[in-house]
Amino acid sequence: MKKIISLFIIAIALVSILTACGEKSQEDVIASLESTLEDLTGYKTKATMTLQTGEEPQVYEVEVWYQSPSSYRVALNHAEKDQSQIILRNEEGVFVLTPALNKSFRFQSDWPENNSQAYLYESLINDILMDPERTFTATEDNYTFQTNTTYSNKNLNKQEITLDKKELTPSSVKVMDAELSVLVDVTFEDFQKNATFSESDFDMDRNMTGAQLKSDVPTMSDGEETEEEEGADDFTVFYPMYEPQGTSFADSEEVQSDDGKRVVLNFEGDQPFRLIQQQSDVVEASTAISVSNGEPIDLGFTVGTLTEDEETKTVSWSYEGTDFFLVSETLEKEDIVSVARSVYGTEEK
Repeated sequence: MKKIISLFIIAIALVSILTACGEKSQEDVIASLESTLEDLTGYKTKATMTLQTGEEPQVYEVEVWYQSPSSYRVALNHAEKDQSQIILRNEEGVFVLTPALNKSFRFQSDWPENNSQAYLYESLINDILMDPERTFTATEDNYTFQTNTTYSNKNLNKQEITLDKKELTPSSVKVMDAELSVLVDVTFEDFQKNATFSESDFDMDRNMTGAQLKSDVPTMSDGEETEEEEGADDFTVFYPMYEPQGTSFADSEEVQSDDGKRVVLNFEGDQPFRLIQQQSDVVEASTAISVSNGEPIDLGFTVGTLTEDEETKTVSWSYEGTDFFLVSETLEKEDIVSVARSVYGTEEK
């Protein structure tokens, strides 16, 4: 009997030791994340984002700077296609810069609030904290949460967030559809918590100039046409990979305007829309900023603008030297964004 009692006491002691030195519970990790979010003064990180929403994966380099409470700089670069943009938020508003075209737009927007953002640390933490349906697993090096999302794209409705155990910083994020197929995969390569910044790091002019110098982006030519300008009428026509149910491609037409050739793709059916495309122009070097009444929309491969009036929704963006305008009187916001996100293929009709 004494032997049994001794063994029982030893077992209890071992359980106590293992509990004290073992895995944190989900509640422990949640408490630590709440504390981390409260104490976070800023960070710098680099990541690789892969989009799996088309026939071929699209890979982007992402660099994020954040300074509490609301200063952001997100640089997106597609190295193979020389496609880059910078999203800024400072005291003056939200800016979207396209250095190759010398274009900048300012929005009166609350971006990035109210929507999930796969490459923003505080957004990931908030998605974890605010989802009562989250699931939690632990491995030797990481904690992984699966949560719902708040993307405007209804196809991106689940995400798997993996955090480093020691620092609780993000290691990877996988954004999935309802069947848990991965559509967006973000891998973080470096993370500096509570980084420091200078006053000019989030300045619009400094970032535009710096990006152009870094990539040797040309400004307007001095009266001489470049090869790209000479071949402006030969731009590639892009088609959406996604069409709403009951809607299909009908026809296309070419229209000549003061800005050159435009191609209009018409889609008919239950939810008709038009996709207009034309060659992008590099604007003259200037400090002028276009002010948009719309809201910035993350399309994955680029950042666009959504504008709405009583009858029409329009999503506009630039990609690979082409300006796009997606227009519909019937599509809901989620659907028009889903169509826009799919326009980076060259599927022939």
